[in-house]
Amino acid sequence: MEDTIKIEVKDNNVEQALRVLKRKLQRDGFYKIIKLKSNYEKPSEKKKRILQENIKRVKKLNKLKNRF
Repeated sequence: MEDTIKIEVKDNNVEQALRVLKRKLQRDGFYKIIKLKSNYEKPSEKKKRILQENIKRVKKLNKLKNRF
């Protein structure tokens, strides 16, 4: 499965297109994946990281839920 991101360069403004590309990659979690894949992660560390991410996600959802 290969996902492609298309960015249009308008008026030869490459700098703006690069900013848009970087923003899209960051939203997709590309940089986070690259950082995780660059070094070996022990299985116990991976479990701890995933648990912490889940806790953080649930707290964020509860915070947003209680807001409205």
